[in-house]
Amino acid sequence: MKNAFVIVTLSGLLSACAVAPTPHAPVLADAPAPVPATASEPLPAAAEVLAEGERASAPDEPSPDLKLPHVALTKDMLYKLMKAELEFRGGAWQGPYMTLMGMAQQTRDPRLAQRAAEMAQAAQKGGEALAAIRLWRELAPDSDEAGQYYIAASVMADDLGEAEALFAARLRDAAPANRGMAMYQIQQLLTRAKDKAAAGALLERLLAPYTATSEARVVLAQSAYSRGANAEALAHAQEALRLKPDSDIAVLTLAQVSGEQGDVAPLLATFVAANPGAREVRAAYARILVTQKQYEPARKQFLALLKEQPDNPGTLYALGILSMQLADPAAAETYLSGFITALDKNPGDERDPAKVLIMLSQLAEERGDFAAARAWLGKIEQEDAPTWFSAQLRSAQLMGRQGDLDGAQAFLAALKAEEPAQQVQVVLVHSQVLRDAGKIEQAYAVMEQGAARFPANPDLLYDFALLAEKLGRVDVMEKNLRLVMQQAPDNHHAYNALGYSLAERNVRLDEALALIDKALKMAPADPFIMDSMGWVQYRLGNLNEAEAHLRRAYALRDDVEIAVHLGEVLWQKGLKSDAQQLWREARARDPKNDTLKSTLARLQLKL
Repeated sequence: MKNAFVIVTLSGLLSACAVAPTPHAPVLADAPAPVPATASEPLPAAAEVLAEGERASAPDEPSPDLKLPHVALTKDMLYKLMKAELEFRGGAWQGPYMTLMGMAQQTRDPRLAQRAAEMAQAAQKGGEALAAIRLWRELAPDSDEAGQYYIAASVMADDLGEAEALFAARLRDAAPANRGMAMYQIQQLLTRAKDKAAAGALLERLLAPYTATSEARVVLAQSAYSRGANAEALAHAQEALRLKPDSDIAVLTLAQVSGEQGDVAPLLATFVAANPGAREVRAAYARILVTQKQYEPARKQFLALLKEQPDNPGTLYALGILSMQLADPAAAETYLSGFITALDKNPGDERDPAKVLIMLSQLAEERGDFAAARAWLGKIEQEDAPTWFSAQLRSAQLMGRQGDLDGAQAFLAALKAEEPAQQVQVVLVHSQVLRDAGKIEQAYAVMEQGAARFPANPDLLYDFALLAEKLGRVDVMEKNLRLVMQQAPDNHHAYNALGYSLAERNVRLDEALALIDKALKMAPADPFIMDSMGWVQYRLGNLNEAEAHLRRAYALRDDVEIAVHLGEVLWQKGLKSDAQQLWREARARDPKNDTLKSTLARLQLKL
């Protein structure tokens, strides 16, 4: 991964975190792009503009900002202008554009030329837009807005010759303290040019008089990097940092163009050590450490950022995620709850708290505080529909785990599930709540009713099949698993479940082998299907093949049931001490495991 992606995007784990870096090439602040007319956001009618011009130019209401002509608004002019607006809003552009251009030339009112430009922009007609903007600028030579539109339109139309003189004058007239920002703005505007090579050459000519400044070198480095001239970009970035060794943007640009991440971390670490207040650089360094999975060093960097800004939501979020990664749930809960508090203090912050609220609920649940877990879920806004609905379902499960089974069922009954998919989710959660409470027969009844209501939902049928097997109703299990296979032929879980059930009951082993083999071909890296294959091979008497499959499965997933199966195969092969060691490890992890207990009882063994 190139540094550009590390420093500029840094998506994934820390997508909401830390410091938003100052853009390396800010958008031209005083050069807004022309706003297209849309039906939902109508622009002022031309007739209204001209009428306002009459009022503005009246002797008793002089315009302080714009010199407008004295024009009498005749009935004929009003008709043409209103007709043009109506036609434009009806989807036409050329006729209205020509009308406005003609009226602008006739009345010399710059706002009509501006309106014509907006119409051409909305129609994505660059040449016509540029012509209208030229007229606008001619009619209002002192208008900064017209000048900025003119520059933007010239660049987008690849008429760089006209733009060059304007850019050069802008740089020449800028105060030294503001010239760097002007360079960045010009670079950003030139990125809109279609001819990238010509735009790059123009930028080099414009900045040639200023290459003794770090800002010019940064802009040139970024321009070169964007067009793939990496060696040139590196040379400019190195010179930028040499000219200004404490420049955040210079070191970030050098990091961006330097190559692989491994070369960047020491560069940023050295800079941060020499410039401990370089917040953006520290944030970039911390994120690179995260991408390198150096979580503890990354957390130290974010802690330094937090010390400077204790209420920064992004830094709190990053520390929460890192603490979870480092298996420090108490710290994770502290930082993530701080993130929620920081958002509460800043209602204008657009970050979505829902995911963090779910994480906080999970953390509270893990420490056994079900009330707190439900309280966090209760903070999720109903407007966030999918997440909110899932939170309600989880809240019902937590209520059941608290021992309030009646309350959980009433809560689910009152939950409005409008979509069939949501109704299926309610059935599944209702059944799970009953199972968690030990009410297996009631859970079965709920699933049976659900399967009757939603006979074409493979997820529900699959869960119903597994529950039926727990109750010994293998005919119901097999019927529903075969329905899943018909409805979702690529559902490898269904083939595996039926094959394993047959192998476990030691019946129809050839059919079991075929089903599991099909599932394994669909998901060759699934350790649970490998376990099933090992188990059916054991039932068929192929102990070596069974051991090979089970060892591979256990290497991928040290699951208790896989360990129990592997132990039985080793026991039958005479490797009894190895088998007992596996069973002891399994018992230490899950002493109540049913498969382990039934295996030891069947073999009449005590560990």
